[in-house]
Amino acid sequence: MARGNQSSDRKSAIKRKAIPTRRARKSPRLNAQVFSDLLSWFIGEVQLFAKDRFHGNVKWLPEELGAQALIWAWHEAKNVTDAFEQADEVCSRLELDRVAKSYTSFMNALHAYRVVMQKRLRLRFQELAEQVAGRFWFTDEWVLLGFDGSRATTPRSVDNEQSFCAPNYGKSSKAKTRKKKAAAKIEAGQRQASKQPHPQVPQTWITMMWHMSLKLPWTWRLGPSNSCERQHVTEMIRQEDFAENTLFCGDAGFVGYPLWKEILASGKHFLVRVGANVRLLSEHADILEVGGGSVLCWPHGQMKSGGKPLRLRWVRVTLGRTKAWMLTSVLDEKRLPRTKIVTYYKMRWGIEVEFRGLKQTLDKHTLRCRNSDRVLVELDWSLRAMAVAELMALSQQIKQPNPMEEEAEVAYDPKHRSLANTMRAIRKSMRNLSEACEGEYDLLEHLRHALVQKYENHTDKKARYRPENKDKKPLGDPQVREMTADEREKLRKTIASLAA
Repeated sequence: MARGNQSSDRKSAIKRKAIPTRRARKSPRLNAQVFSDLLSWFIGEVQLFAKDRFHGNVKWLPEELGAQALIWAWHEAKNVTDAFEQADEVCSRLELDRVAKSYTSFMNALHAYRVVMQKRLRLRFQELAEQVAGRFWFTDEWVLLGFDGSRATTPRSVDNEQSFCAPNYGKSSKAKTRKKKAAAKIEAGQRQASKQPHPQVPQTWITMMWHMSLKLPWTWRLGPSNSCERQHVTEMIRQEDFAENTLFCGDAGFVGYPLWKEILASGKHFLVRVGANVRLLSEHADILEVGGGSVLCWPHGQMKSGGKPLRLRWVRVTLGRTKAWMLTSVLDEKRLPRTKIVTYYKMRWGIEVEFRGLKQTLDKHTLRCRNSDRVLVELDWSLRAMAVAELMALSQQIKQPNPMEEEAEVAYDPKHRSLANTMRAIRKSMRNLSEACEGEYDLLEHLRHALVQKYENHTDKKARYRPENKDKKPLGDPQVREMTADEREKLRKTIASLAA
């Protein structure tokens, strides 16, 4: 299939521009022009999809289709079809003519070329993020990337249930324990038996990598509710490129020899919290008494097959009132001291705020599409729209170094950026495209001041709305034992064979 949108047909395509900034003009530009400049800045050069092949009969341009999808995902309409109609009106006012003309063709195009557009726009997003990052690209010497997983609910259609529900739902050890406890309470007369158990709710799984310094989604994978987040992270590390001196930070679920080996094989490092689900070997008997040290991750199967042991550093830290064990591949304590371990792990928690923004601010806790393919399109573009909106706000908030404003520059931190205020600014601009970009309709000024409200908190804010999870067990301590004489000899031979 030859690509139908040749250079002669691309006159209306979005062209590459510099970061839009406020300029002094005799007559202010319209909001439509400023909004179009922001879209043009992200979509980039005209030949962004030049190496990709599209069907020869398509009527849309991929750059304009991507802009249409962003507008659709940004819109505040509850229903996806209503959002498409509103997005179509916005595209007409922005003079984007080569877009999808119906909701069906729009969703079919985004699904058919989802992989292509995901790759090109991800690379474009990461390129722009590095350009605007400035001093926030590195934290100390590291590029910090945290990862975590979450779920989003989908409508209970037959297709969604077949695609996203776990086939072994209710058969896990935890589910069986809950049933036994419930039956015991019913027998004791503490509660009444329910007439019918609630059926499983179809959900999609999101595994996200998140730039911890810029507070931006970096890359992600989607799947059914029973997806393995460790496998998602392994795929991302294997298939994508990451900056030098990248330090991956994860919670206690991201453990295991295969994942850690993949990270080290890519030339990167990791920092994860570990608990009783981790078994390690030590060459010293008193490692528990001294609060950590050098350990080996060398499962029995790898040991028998001659697999390479992973030498890691095990550190005991204090997180608030909790004692925790952290494991890192950075063996040099000067490169990653104990205080930095605590700081970085606390920074990683911001990814939970990112998920909250997706579900509450963008209202994607429950998705709308009843077709499984379109559910993935809706969720994928919602994540991308959130990331692009935050990047646009960041580009206006991070200033270039200026000796006259040194104090103000140091005071700013990306954690002050507000997703809610950013979305208010973008949506207000889309509603008032014909207004002059000044005063209350100044999009760039609103993005520049899209910051969280600063106030002094006098109380201890706790999540009182979250019910206690009685099935959640304490994390516990990792199982660390001293190596036997046979294991020491095996280690010596393995190291000698690898060095040969």
